[in-house]
Amino acid sequence: MRRLPVFLLDGLLVNLSFVLSYLLRYQVELIAPVGYPAGFDDYIPVIILFNLAYLIMFRVDGVYRRRSWFEQMASVSNATAKVVVVVWAVIFATRPLVYSRLMIGQAAILAVVLMGLTRWIVGLVEARLRRRGIGSSSVLIVGAGEMGRSVMRTIVARPELGYRCIGFVDDDPVTGTTDIGRFAALGPVSNIATILREQQVDEVVITLPWSSQPTILDLVRLCHARRVRARVAPSLLQINLSQIDVNDFGGIPLISAKDASPSTWQLLVKRVFDIVFASVALLISAPVVLLFMLLIRLESPGSPVYSHVRVGKNGRPFRLYKLRSMRIGADEEKEKLLKTNEVDGPLFKMKADPRRTRVGTFIRRYSIDESLQFWNVLKGDMSIVGPRPHLPSEIENYKDWQRERQQVMPGITGLSQISGRSELSFDETCLLDVYYVENWSLGLDVKIALLTPAYLLSARGAY
Repeated sequence: MRRLPVFLLDGLLVNLSFVLSYLLRYQVELIAPVGYPAGFDDYIPVIILFNLAYLIMFRVDGVYRRRSWFEQMASVSNATAKVVVVVWAVIFATRPLVYSRLMIGQAAILAVVLMGLTRWIVGLVEARLRRRGIGSSSVLIVGAGEMGRSVMRTIVARPELGYRCIGFVDDDPVTGTTDIGRFAALGPVSNIATILREQQVDEVVITLPWSSQPTILDLVRLCHARRVRARVAPSLLQINLSQIDVNDFGGIPLISAKDASPSTWQLLVKRVFDIVFASVALLISAPVVLLFMLLIRLESPGSPVYSHVRVGKNGRPFRLYKLRSMRIGADEEKEKLLKTNEVDGPLFKMKADPRRTRVGTFIRRYSIDESLQFWNVLKGDMSIVGPRPHLPSEIENYKDWQRERQQVMPGITGLSQISGRSELSFDETCLLDVYYVENWSLGLDVKIALLTPAYLLSARGAY
């Protein structure tokens, strides 16, 4: 939301909260009986003071800076507390007994609640619109190194931010001509002037190393001349803000990298969560799994359980279990079907794979075949949330930057499972996985776990 509409909406909510508080105090007599009855007209001077104090305190506390909902509400609450103190102080100084300090306190609480609720609703609506490309900003990325890919990962993982990348430029002759998933390679950096002239670009994100400072300054000047917003990412550090500490050294700001690896207690909580979740899931899914094991056996001879070697954390191989969805000998037939592969990268997938059984088609559509992987979680080979494990032959064809996804334990579900699954290119899947590795938190795990059931039921991108 723009600052002016938010400011006007807040003004409306402040006055609405005052009206509601008056009704609760003098009509409902909430909390305590009224000692000195007063008409609403008597409160007009207080309302004016209330609004002026809000205007000043919101300005002082920087409430309208673009930040997260929690940060905004912390500023709103802090500013509101100051408003209450100011109004109470004025009332105490003038001593008009007709005014109720309780009513003013109620008005402040209602204002915070209403502002928080409206900001939350507006945020949800904006995020949904941005996911559909409405109100999004078109971005051009300069540089496809580690920092450039970090920007790409964020765009893929957080579509609610409202950025649509038209592509990237890079002076490397290979990188500058090789697409990365949905991110189109638009050639060398010298192409920027042409791109800005021929395409609609709202922002340019420059991720070049600081050794290219003259080029960076030239690009910033070019963007300003074209009235395009230019942002420069700190590629000198090659790390994001969550991985740095800024300290004061006698007035000199010092930047140091901090250990971004999860703490022992975080890993312990994650493991406990995995064990509890997997145990409950195995118990609940047992009847369904047994039923489909019977159906698989009736349709196709052979064991209803299929296992094969996958690669886990730090390249450690393990045996993964799942319900068999293809006929016996399907692995030997794969070589003949490689020419019909429908996905890019080292993976092999076909929407209408002829090796799949009828039962197998159904259980793969709703990921029922992966129910046995909760056993892998209990064994410690996998986690509930993490990048999907791949075959050793697939990992041999990884690009260097894609190997970062192996730094954590593989999972049953992950960011790619709630972002399109097989609809994503392999590069986009890896971008999401690396984003997860670099931005992991217990909260992110919970968010992915909660969103997964809806995506499974929709069967989006499942085959």
